[in-house]
Amino acid sequence: MLLLGIAVLFDAITLYKKKEGISATRKLPEKFSNSDVNEVPLQLTNRYPFKVAFEVIDEIPVQFQKRDFLKTGSIAAGEKTRITYGLRPVERGVYTFGRLNVFVTSPVKLVKRRYVFDNGQPVKVYPSFIQMKKYAFLAIDNKLTQFGLKKIRRIGHTMEFEQIKDYVSGDDVRTINWKATAKRGDLMVNQYQDEKSQPIYSIIDASRVMKMPFEGLTLLDYAINSTLAFSNVALKKNDKTGLITFSNTIINHLATSSKKTHLNTILEVLYSIQTRFLDSDFGRLYAEVKRKITHRSLLLLYTNFEHESALQRQLPYLKGLAQKHVLVVIFFENTELTELIAKKAANTPEIYHKTIAQKMDYEKKRMVKELERHGIQTVLTKPEDLTVNTINKYLEIKARGIL
Repeated sequence: MLLLGIAVLFDAITLYKKKEGISATRKLPEKFSNSDVNEVPLQLTNRYPFKVAFEVIDEIPVQFQKRDFLKTGSIAAGEKTRITYGLRPVERGVYTFGRLNVFVTSPVKLVKRRYVFDNGQPVKVYPSFIQMKKYAFLAIDNKLTQFGLKKIRRIGHTMEFEQIKDYVSGDDVRTINWKATAKRGDLMVNQYQDEKSQPIYSIIDASRVMKMPFEGLTLLDYAINSTLAFSNVALKKNDKTGLITFSNTIINHLATSSKKTHLNTILEVLYSIQTRFLDSDFGRLYAEVKRKITHRSLLLLYTNFEHESALQRQLPYLKGLAQKHVLVVIFFENTELTELIAKKAANTPEIYHKTIAQKMDYEKKRMVKELERHGIQTVLTKPEDLTVNTINKYLEIKARGIL
């Protein structure tokens, strides 16, 4: 026992005689991207003259409900090591990290010393800027099909004339400029570009119908992420983008602009959207648009209808919006119903539930037909496909000169 006591005392002195035997830092990014995996790098430095074993317990923000975080390893004398882990937030707002706890032991392993670092580090979780960058790269750099974006065939020449250029294989023969061809002696074609500075509004319904979660993320936050990614693409194509959010009242109305700083303004407005998920007032939305949006615009309305009766209540307002503007109603497939329909029913209750699911799924498709019958464009999409399908619809409208 005496020898053990001496060994413990020696180990304690070895670990505690150095004031800062271990240093550790948590290098948080300026902001997290909502619904994406964000990396959190930790760096440990061993200032002891011997190898140490370590246990790292990081106090992760309460929103993640993760209380079993533990990383272990060892560091040689005078060396550094880097630990990286990922976190996927599903809510916007401020997240606060607690203490970064590091427990170290010497090779003797009789005593464990605790170090505490980086107490109370906040980080803001913004709408998905990672998704925004991904789709901007794909849409602008002609890599449209990589993540489901479609190459839309242009119909007619409703676009702006840009220049006359030499014909190359694959050019539309309808664009041949015969006068320039005769003058040069080589085939020449007219080159067109999309019309620019067209006003486009993303309108987000922040009512109770957007509270439903899929993979931990509400439909509202799917719409917010999509709006950010789409707005970036539209601005890069030199269109003017704006934003309206509403519930039982108008929450935000950001006028269209094509300024370089406008995307950051949109990002901040989307980040700060707060709602109590009350019933939506489409009458207020209609009045707001009629009073403040005087030029013909593309309106992308993110909402959700689970039953035809809900659509019929709002249809007069939607028809009113579509009279002057190009209205696209974007709403959601219920993926849980889709999975239930695909599953084989094994007994009478399951047959009943599957039949109800099929009826509700068919009702969604009938809503699409009803909207289209009144000249209203639609996007019925799975939540995870929302952004790509919204951008596809925008590119389709641009290519067809509908606006």
